[in-house]
Amino acid sequence: MGTLANNYIFKALDAYPYDLEEAIEALTYALAYDDKNTTALCLMGRIYAEKLHDYEKAKEYYTEALAENIHAFNIYPNYINVLLWNEDYDEARKLIDFALSIKGSDKAVLYLKKAVLYEQKKNYKKALKNVKKARTYTYNSDFLYTVEEEEKRIKEKIPKKKKTKKKKTKSKKKKK
Repeated sequence: MGTLANNYIFKALDAYPYDLEEAIEALTYALAYDDKNTTALCLMGRIYAEKLHDYEKAKEYYTEALAENIHAFNIYPNYINVLLWNEDYDEARKLIDFALSIKGSDKAVLYLKKAVLYEQKKNYKKALKNVKKARTYTYNSDFLYTVEEEEKRIKEKIPKKKKTKKKKTKSKKKKK
């Protein structure tokens, strides 16, 4: 039965995000054959989050997927996005910290998510520290560009210090 479920998952992956009707239909079939398939559950979560903006339903799918396989590291970035969009910051921080401990997880992506978390909380100093950590775990030029763009955006949000004019002291006036 796994083969039939996988065939429908491939159809769903091929259709997403361009043909949502076909993607959902294929996912429905895949989940009918294997209701615990983490890839199908994750993609269904993405559809609910990214296209339908139903973050609570998306969280249910991601939670169910992680309950089946807590080491499915490909789920974490999408689930973290949902938590950030839904402003569930404490939950997002805990999930990021846990995901960082999973062997094989993309540390660069996770540290960048943590930077976005701190950026949303307006803690730009911590955000930049996490961007620096993301840079350390980046092993390709394409993602390095993404990290650099994130860093620029965060730096632009840091409030600029106002320059204060120095007042002349009385002692300087007397010397002249």
